[in-house]
Amino acid sequence: MLPCQRGGKNQRAGENQQAGEDQQAGKEETGRNHLRQIALKVSAAIAAIAFICSAAAVLTPDVWAQADWRPDRTVEIIVGTPPGSGYDNVARKLQEIWQTGNLVEKPVTVVNKPGGFNAVGNAYLNQHPGNGNYVAITGTLLLSDNLSGNTAMSFKDFTPLAVLLNEEIVFAVNPASPIKTGKDFIDRLKQDPTSVSVAIAGIGGQNHIALGLVAQAGGADASRLKVVGFQGGAEAVTAALGGHVDATVGPASIVAPQLEAGKLRVIGVPSEQRLGGVFAEVPTWREQGVNAVFSQWRGLMGPKGLTPAQIAYWDGVLGKTVQTKDWKDHVERTQLTYRYLDSGQARGFVTSQNETVRGILTSLGLIKK
Repeated sequence: MLPCQRGGKNQRAGENQQAGEDQQAGKEETGRNHLRQIALKVSAAIAAIAFICSAAAVLTPDVWAQADWRPDRTVEIIVGTPPGSGYDNVARKLQEIWQTGNLVEKPVTVVNKPGGFNAVGNAYLNQHPGNGNYVAITGTLLLSDNLSGNTAMSFKDFTPLAVLLNEEIVFAVNPASPIKTGKDFIDRLKQDPTSVSVAIAGIGGQNHIALGLVAQAGGADASRLKVVGFQGGAEAVTAALGGHVDATVGPASIVAPQLEAGKLRVIGVPSEQRLGGVFAEVPTWREQGVNAVFSQWRGLMGPKGLTPAQIAYWDGVLGKTVQTKDWKDHVERTQLTYRYLDSGQARGFVTSQNETVRGILTSLGLIKK
């Protein structure tokens, strides 16, 4: 019996040992599986990180590197006309709002570069391609100057940033003039287009277009008008104030103070409806039987080659600017018409407006051959 008993104990001991070994082996296998799972997760994480880094590397030139673009030096607002002009007034109001409202992080200065039908200012702007620190006031002149052959630069040579407002055009004479009404003006033009000297800013520009439309719609020969050109609207108004010309056609914002002071008489406005403020009593040309409607727009453009981030920055600044009370008060006070188109909308508008101006200049014989 004893041998059998000893054999049974040895057998159970062996079985227990084997079970222990199997259990240990199972734990080791479980550990190895766990390590394999960890390794798989780490590999997946590394792959994901690699993908993100690869994507970031691809996006860096256009997005990541420019994501937080801000002006890195003084911002220049370029004006291609003299101080006191319609373009200049808009530029100085933008400068004021951007600085007092802290909308632009760097100092802002207005730089006047008159001459060559805005060609001097436009050329200066495009000496800084891809530089978002430079912007310029623009408008109908950008289109008409190119179409009439005054400059080789077109809207395609710049980066449209916004349309900010419309500036209405008015016809005015010296209070001592025998021309009392719009009808008087038209009658004289019909009798002899050269009998009335008219001061305007820029031959072939928006004021010239407005004058030609009114003359043509009134039955006069627009190609024979006696036009005296000046670099800026303020100079043209000064000529009328001094009696050096019979009439002037220019921005309502520049004429308004002279009308209010009784130094000029406004005889007509080529707008859809009467203007407010000091022009409330002035009839439109349509009211006087002359079917002519035309206004000029004011906007902002940058040099060619601006990045999406630079354009987005100015979209943000300008979107805030036009919502300020100061801007809205300025628009109302200076007889401007509120209108805002962001960079994307401005590109489409300028393209369409270019064709409209081309048609007007062609009909008036002002288009380049």
